[in-house]
Amino acid sequence: MSIDYHRLRAWEFPEQISTYTDSDCIRYALSLGFGADPMDETDLPFVFEDDLRVAPTFLSTVGAPGAWTADPRTGIDWMRLLHGEHRMCFFGALAANGAVRSQTRVSRVVDKGAGKGALVVTERRIADNISGELLATVEHISFCRADGGFATAAVPGDTAPDALPAVPEREPDMVMSMPTLPSAALLYRLNGDRNPIHALPAAARKAGFDRPILHGLCTYGMAARAVLKRACGGDPAHLTSLSVRFSSPFLPGETLRVEMWKGKGHVQLRALAQERKAVVLSHGIADLRD
Repeated sequence: MSIDYHRLRAWEFPEQISTYTDSDCIRYALSLGFGADPMDETDLPFVFEDDLRVAPTFLSTVGAPGAWTADPRTGIDWMRLLHGEHRMCFFGALAANGAVRSQTRVSRVVDKGAGKGALVVTERRIADNISGELLATVEHISFCRADGGFATAAVPGDTAPDALPAVPEREPDMVMSMPTLPSAALLYRLNGDRNPIHALPAAARKAGFDRPILHGLCTYGMAARAVLKRACGGDPAHLTSLSVRFSSPFLPGETLRVEMWKGKGHVQLRALAQERKAVVLSHGIADLRD
């Protein structure tokens, strides 16, 4: 079975209402490494319940549609699917306890050509369940490695999202290195993503990895943590968007080195597995509010 453009573009996702507590927010922050140094008072507001600050990327874990691409009706070879890019915009501060309403739709299905794969882009809008205030949008770009070649003259497919910018070719203005525990993926999966490739060695090997890998959205959240600490003074209100490309897997126990370049109203970034000098996040850009 191959991708049916019209079926995917019309795919129906149930609206989700998700409740969360301060314990969920603290667990998420701990899984990103907040509080690793208990004497670092800039981290404590994210992991201590009094006047708790919520990392904006917490919403990447709340109300997501799950493994919908594994449904055979999509026509996607989901075992060869990769999370290519993740882009979020943030519009309001999150309460430490609350409920949000999430609505997802397929916004683009892009044919890169036979043998070149396809892009499937979903957009999720997340609003406060009581007030209806828009809190965030999420654009999730999946690279379907085995599914290109469906477009025809009658079904041309969509155009790709605008490309993210490459980082400058000079030394970074800011750097933050964050060690991770060998058990980091086992902790992060408690945020909701129970894919066994992050926990079971046999499942990881079946997917082509030597050992369990860390969730891409964990490295994404860690990049946000670096931007918050180095460019936002620890205040989530200053971060209005974060977009990155996932370049290669990151292994629990490695050190994530986030390199940042200052711009006018934004920061560009990339992240490396420091010990291997391998880029794991690239083409990153975070928009900042004064």
